[in-house]
Amino acid sequence: MRYILFLISFLFLSAAQSQEDFLAKQYFNDGDYEKALVFYEKLVEKKPRRTDYSEGLVACYQQLERYEDAEKFLLKKIEDSYAFPTFFIELGYNYTLQNQPEKATTYYDNAIAKIDENPNFGYSVGYRFQKYALLDQAVLAYTRAMTLKPELNYDFQLARIYGEQGDIEKMYQSYLNLIYEGRTSRSNILRNIDDFISEDPSNANNVLLRKVLLKNAQKNPDILWNELLSWLFIQQKQYNSAFSQEKAIYKRTDETSLGRLENLGQITLEDEDYENATTIFEYIVDNSNNPVSKLNAELHLIDIELEGTSRKKPDAVDKKFQALVSEYGNQSRTLQLQIAYANFLTFKKETPAPAIAILKESLELPLGRMGVAYVKLALGDILVYDQKFNQALIYFTQIQKSLKNDVLGQDARFKVAQTSFYKGDFNWALTQLKVLRGSTSQLIANDAMQLSLLISDNSLEDSTQTALKKYARADLLAYQNKNKQAIEVLEDILQNHKGEKIEDEALLKQGELLEAQKSYESAEFNYKKIVEFYPDGILADDAHFALGELYRSILNEPEKAKNHYEKIIYNYQDSYYFPKARKHFRRLRGDAIN
Repeated sequence: MRYILFLISFLFLSAAQSQEDFLAKQYFNDGDYEKALVFYEKLVEKKPRRTDYSEGLVACYQQLERYEDAEKFLLKKIEDSYAFPTFFIELGYNYTLQNQPEKATTYYDNAIAKIDENPNFGYSVGYRFQKYALLDQAVLAYTRAMTLKPELNYDFQLARIYGEQGDIEKMYQSYLNLIYEGRTSRSNILRNIDDFISEDPSNANNVLLRKVLLKNAQKNPDILWNELLSWLFIQQKQYNSAFSQEKAIYKRTDETSLGRLENLGQITLEDEDYENATTIFEYIVDNSNNPVSKLNAELHLIDIELEGTSRKKPDAVDKKFQALVSEYGNQSRTLQLQIAYANFLTFKKETPAPAIAILKESLELPLGRMGVAYVKLALGDILVYDQKFNQALIYFTQIQKSLKNDVLGQDARFKVAQTSFYKGDFNWALTQLKVLRGSTSQLIANDAMQLSLLISDNSLEDSTQTALKKYARADLLAYQNKNKQAIEVLEDILQNHKGEKIEDEALLKQGELLEAQKSYESAEFNYKKIVEFYPDGILADDAHFALGELYRSILNEPEKAKNHYEKIIYNYQDSYYFPKARKHFRRLRGDAIN
């Protein structure tokens, strides 16, 4: 019985103390320092060795400008031979608040001296100096601890401090030390470094990073420095220089893998640097012993021929595809070839029949579940092009059921909705789209939301759905690469359905198609009409981003681009384009640091 009474009393006291702790912090955060002080005094009396309670009490005294009370309390604290070194910093800071720098320095030095007794104090002392923006003292604390005990590493903290102090070279070296020693993830460190550089190779911070990397490479010829130099060149869009580094890496790793070169080629191709992309993929073709890697590179070279400035006639490209088919055959491991050839025959040569035959033959191969899904997805796309909607829906639905929780399954569901939209079955399209709003893929969720709103908004206003049917027709024509006809159908909507909700959708879609045809002024006119007449519409952020990209990438008017990115940052923070707009805005503004 006595034990039970003791336990109840203990639990009661613990609960009371927790309540006092909560109230002390709450009053302090609310700025009611008098009330917070009352609770911290009680807590310190009950638990004198709890440093957080003592620090809370001191902070209350300082906020109330009761510096003498704080001084008396702290002087008593540091009399203890086991006094935690941060109390010396608190006392020094108390003198700083009273404009007594000499006294403050004395106690700051005492705190750093404690590190000589126990280097493990380095982190708590350095962190407390950082808290009060005493950066020189923080650097001294961290570096002394690391000198006394080499296994300690505070390079991450030091890098942050050097960055704040503007000592970029030391900051870079501290970050690079962390990567070299493998103490944290490379991607995390590169994100921090990325805040200090720009796409401009002549930027001072970029030049300095290259200098630091080369200096490290001279001291210690490690492959890491080639990898980081390649990363820097990629950020600067100097793909030829990155290629030189990647070749060196490939040769120094006994030519075991071309994976890094394949990634570089993909990045270069996506950035539409076709000349360098061609050089990279040709190198892979010449050096690869892996048939799949070689085939992928050859397919990328065909993509470049179709998209680049020296576009070859479809018949010449067709011969290249036929040569690849003869070389590699129709196998399970060459699905990418069959799908690429089928897409070429459909979307470039406008001959879907042989493409359908190729993919149906591929389905007879021994394929895994994902392989079957990829072929059926491509086959469905081609059947939509051929306006065989019901057959396409069968394949998309099969994928959707087979891969319910996979992004590929969600993509197939979206294609069910999109195909139903083309068919004019708007209700079934809406049913599918409602499910996709919660898709794990942000892109699919965003597309689903846009199409869902397009259908619902334009069904309420027009029960006959005349304009919506025209828009669906235009969207299908655009899908079939019949851009000129699609633009004409959209123009019909803009002329005959003025003032209807579908107008901004038609303007945006037409603008995108005009831009694809390099009618940039006409596209600009469409986008500007959206931001002027529909600033509160769901497509306003799309139009602002489209204008930003147009001015930045094509018309070379960076100030105008910056203005539209800024609009997204401040007015459309939940926009899908927000992260990209913020990144481009910072680059255009010339930001070097976060």
